[in-house]
Amino acid sequence: MKKISIRELHEATGRWVRQASAAGEVVVTERGRVIARIVPAAPAPSIPFFSHPAFTRAFLAQRKNLRGGSDSTQTISQERGGARV
Repeated sequence: MKKISIRELHEATGRWVRQASAAGEVVVTERGRVIARIVPAAPAPSIPFFSHPAFTRAFLAQRKNLRGGSDSTQTISQERGGARV
């Protein structure tokens, strides 16, 4: 359980909501007094969703034809006028 102030919640609401959904409860305080609790809507799954992907037959048939793509930083750099970051 993580304790944060109301000010911290206002500054980074999305971060605290994501943390509550991943790690459990986040308690919000104002002047040292508990005013709210952010809790996950459902318990986190014990096995991540993408750990055992289910491929379609069409994908498996075409998998041998897949090749690596180009580096996206080169494409973006060219579009920005050649300045590489």
